[in-house]
Amino acid sequence: MPDVHPSAIIHPTACLAGDVVIGPGVAVGAESSIGPGCTIMHGAHIGPWTTLGANNRVYPGAVVGQDPQDVGYHGERSILEIGAGNIIREGCTIHRGHRKETATVVGDGNFFMVNSHVGHNCVVGNRVILVNGSLLGGHCQVMDGAIISGNCAVHQFVRVGRLALMRGGSMASRDVPPFCVHDGRNWIRTLNLAGLRRIGLETSKIRPLQEAFKLIFRSGKPLAQALAKVETTYGESPEVLELLSFIRSARRGIGTGRQPATG
Repeated sequence: MPDVHPSAIIHPTACLAGDVVIGPGVAVGAESSIGPGCTIMHGAHIGPWTTLGANNRVYPGAVVGQDPQDVGYHGERSILEIGAGNIIREGCTIHRGHRKETATVVGDGNFFMVNSHVGHNCVVGNRVILVNGSLLGGHCQVMDGAIISGNCAVHQFVRVGRLALMRGGSMASRDVPPFCVHDGRNWIRTLNLAGLRRIGLETSKIRPLQEAFKLIFRSGKPLAQALAKVETTYGESPEVLELLSFIRSARRGIGTGRQPATG
């Protein structure tokens, strides 16, 4: 039997796994499902049509699966799907899709820190970190292993690539390429060498990425020429091909290699 505090409010259509722990003052909405090993701490709110996989921890005051912040939403059934092993800290908000049967999707092993926000229809991969106060607008996509540092803002429809790092307080209105460090406003500062080494990528595999980065962001060549040169010279590297594919598929464009003016 689930361990449910007497003060919790559980909708009759909600489904709780047998070992779920529900703290004081928790609310769980209609047609929601909470998987095995989950802990929902006091005062947290799980909205309707929300699915949590196994072993998630939702901390006090988090709001998971509430209505999207969209003036065109009028109460229709929309969805939030959360995988397994996520940590959702105090004050975090993760919203459902903004139209009927659309979904916000979160993968496995992510860490959503205090007061971070995931907007409607976002897709968040695995092992992503959103640090305190970071914000994802609607329809964003954040790929595996990316880190969105404190008080960062990501514009709606922007993609953040695999193992990208946004430095604290930065803002992205263009796509952030994989393996790169984003700073300021749409400035692609350098490669995320620490992240690449953390996953065990060998120096011999990092070097083609370094050379590709220089050609794309530092050579001054037109982007199409730089991408063609990179593909010709370093096209045998899977990581370089991933970088090229991401940039070529960017509908909002990508950040620039030029440092923004200051003062």
